[in-house]
Parts: sequence; C-alpha cells; structure tokens
Amino acid sequence: MKRLEGKTCLVTGAARGIGEAIARAFATEGAHVYVTDINEDTGRAVAKDMGAEFLSLDVASEADWVRIAREVPTLDVLVNNAGITGFEEGSRAQIAGASTAIAQGKIKSHDPENASLADWRAVHRVNLDGTFMGCRYAIGAMRKRGSGAIINISSRSAMVGIPGAAAYASSKAAIRNHTKTVALYCAQNGLNIRCNSIHPAAILTPMWDPMLGHGPEREEQMMAMVADTPVKRFGMPEEVAALAVLLASDEAAYITGSELTIDGGILAGSAATP
Repeated sequence: MKRLEGKTCLVTGAARGIGEAIARAFATEGAHVYVTDINEDTGRAVAKDMGAEFLSLDVASEADWVRIAREVPTLDVLVNNAGITGFEEGSRAQIAGASTAIAQGKIKSHDPENASLADWRAVHRVNLDGTFMGCRYAIGAMRKRGSGAIINISSRSAMVGIPGAAAYASSKAAIRNHTKTVALYCAQNGLNIRCNSIHPAAILTPMWDPMLGHGPEREEQMMAMVADTPVKRFGMPEEVAALAVLLASDEAAYITGSELTIDGGILAGSAATP
C-alpha cells in the first residue's frame, strides 16, 4: 500500500519549486492532491500532468481561504509552502546588498535600517498571514476527519540572522514558532492533528534564478552560494518532498511540534578542521 493512499492533501504554492515537488511526491504515494497557487496557468498545467486538481489560491487573501474551506471541507494533510523573499523581481545585487544600487534607488532594500514598512508587510502578509490562515482552515477541516497533519515550510533563515533579508527571516522565524503553538493547541484540545515545520536552506528552485542568472556565470555563482555549506552543493526539491511525505504519513504519528532542518549541515557548525 502506498504511504498516502486515501489521504486528501492540499499544497500551497505548488505550481513550481518545492511546492510542486511535494505535490508530485504526494500524488506518487497515492494521495488525492489539490495543487493551489496564485499562478493559474502554470498551476493548472502541473496539476493536469500529475493527475491532481487545481484550485486558485492567494494565501494572503482571507476570502480565498474561505472559498477553499467550502470547496475542500475535509482534509488529511495541508502543506503551507507558498512564500516570497521580497526579491522575486530583483537581481543578484539585491541579495548581495549592493549599497551603490540601493543608494541610487534601483533596487529595494530589505535590511533592518532601510527596508520600507510596505515591503516588510508584503513579505509577512504572504509568508506569515498565509500560514496562519492555512493552519486555521486546516484545523477546522481536519476536525471532521478526526486527524490530520499540517506541514509548514519555514527556512534555515528562521534560526539565524539574515541582514539583507530582514522581513523574510522574521516571517520564517514566526512560522517556526506558530507551528509549535498549533501543535500544542491541537494536543491540548484532544485533536489528533499534528503540526511540524521543515527548514530548508539552499534548495535549487526558480526562486534562486535572480541570484544565479542563466548565463555562463551560473555555475560559478552556484558554487559561491554553497561555499559555506559543508556538503558543498544545493539541495534538491525532491529531497524536501521526501521529508514532507514522511511527516504527512502515519509513520510520523508521534511527531508534532518538531522542526526538521534540511540544510546540508550548515546548522551543525563548521566543517573546517580545528
């Protein structure tokens, strides 16, 4: 029997990247999958390719979550994956914190001194508010089943400071904490609903394209980005998806309120010889 046979699963931000990989892994393991995304054309194509259903969902919209609750009233697994960095339309210079470009007003700053309140709120609206509303919906939908699993995609950035991406790091840290709150709430209320967070580091998805480019310099940029990673490579979306399958399955029935890192050893400390 497949590991998610008979389970109804909904994945946000599933049109590409980690979300797509998770949705595909769930479908392979026998789940009935709802692919949700704000990008309708790509989302529909991905869903059709894997034999899943597509639902349009802007995770920052409460009205959209109310509609989802009507269309998918019962649920076994929710993956709150949709998120933004704030740099999606930018360049490598944005992440590097190119002070000259910032001074010239060519790119948006996301450091603690210069980030605008509007940009700060935009990141939190998607990442944190979206996760909050997803958890709220999932608890109600899973009550009807009597059990369920919520998986929140946080980040390695939730555990360390990120000077050039203050809003992103803050939102992911809040997701880490809210995961534990949801887990405790469900346990204290006698609900067999588990909630855990996954904390990826450098996973090779389209989110990295603004930094890596597509030209001959891409390979060099990739090596530079993972130079401080002990295993010296990017992680792959499928590796995150494998962890999500475990947390979604009945094999993880005693795991709740936990945070699982998938970072190539970054948080383990230095791999340098003492």
